[in-house]
Amino acid sequence: MLNKKIAFIGPGAMAEAMFSGLIRQNLAAPDHLLVSGPRAERGQQLHEKYGLQPYTDNAQAARQADVIVLSVKPQRLTGVMENLKGAIPQHALVLSIIAGATIKKMSKGLNHHTIVRSMPNTPAQIGEGITVWTASNSVTTEQKETAQAILGALGQEVFVEDEHYLDMATALSGTGPAYVFMFMEAMIDAGVHMGFPRRIAEQLVVQTIRGSVDFYKTNDVHVAALRNQVTSPGGTSAEALYYLEKAGFRTAISRAVWAAYQRSLELGKEQPVHIPDTHSNEDDNH
Repeated sequence: MLNKKIAFIGPGAMAEAMFSGLIRQNLAAPDHLLVSGPRAERGQQLHEKYGLQPYTDNAQAARQADVIVLSVKPQRLTGVMENLKGAIPQHALVLSIIAGATIKKMSKGLNHHTIVRSMPNTPAQIGEGITVWTASNSVTTEQKETAQAILGALGQEVFVEDEHYLDMATALSGTGPAYVFMFMEAMIDAGVHMGFPRRIAEQLVVQTIRGSVDFYKTNDVHVAALRNQVTSPGGTSAEALYYLEKAGFRTAISRAVWAAYQRSLELGKEQPVHIPDTHSNEDDNH
C-alpha cells in the first residue's frame, strides 16, 4: 500500500487504467483515490465502479492529495494549470502523463516544482504498457519510488535522466501502438483480398504478431538475424521483403516516427486551445 491520497485530474481512459491498476495490485485503497473532471456523471460512474471519490472541482481534489496526476488533453493543460495554481500542497508530487508538456512549462504554470513527467502508451490499459519517465530536481527519492509504483501499475517503466527522451518516447512507444494497429489492419485486409474470411484473416495476423514477439523474446539475437532466418533465397519472404523495401517501408516508418517526435515538440510550445467544459467523455481521454 502506498498510503497516499492520489488525485487524478482528468478521468479519461489512461487515468482509469492507472487507478484500476493500483486497486488491482493492492497499491492503493479506493477511498484514497480522487478523480476530478467537468462531467459529474462520469465521476459518479467511476465511483460506482471503483469506489473512488469523484469531484468536478480540480482545485478541491488537489488540495487533499499527496500525488496529483495530470491526465488531461494537451490542449486543456493551460486552463487546468491556471485553476490548480495555489491549490497544490507544498509536499505533493505532480505526475504528468500529458504529451509534449515539459517540466519547465508545468512548473511555471502550476508554481510548483516537484514534478514527474511520463509517457505511457495504450497497452497500459491492460497492464501491458511501457512508460518512460523523468523527474525534476526537486523530487525526492521517496517520491520517485511512489511514481515508480504508480507507473508500474500500467506495465513496465523506464526512468531516464534526460527529459529530451520523453518526446522521443512519445513518438516511438507512445504513438507506437497506432503504427502496429495500422500494420495489422493492412495485413488483415490483404488476407481478405486474397479470399480469407475476415475472422480467419484476423486470427492469423494477430497470432503471427503475438508469436513473433514472443519468439523474439526467447532469442538473444538482433531482430535482423531473425528476419534472415525466415528469408530463404528466392522464397516467398524474400519476394515480399523486396517489395516492402522497394515501396520505402523502412523510410516511411522512420519518417512517421520523426514526424510524431516533431509534433510532440510542437505540443510543448503551442498556445492553448480553449475547449468548453461541456465536452464528451472522449475529450477526457488521454
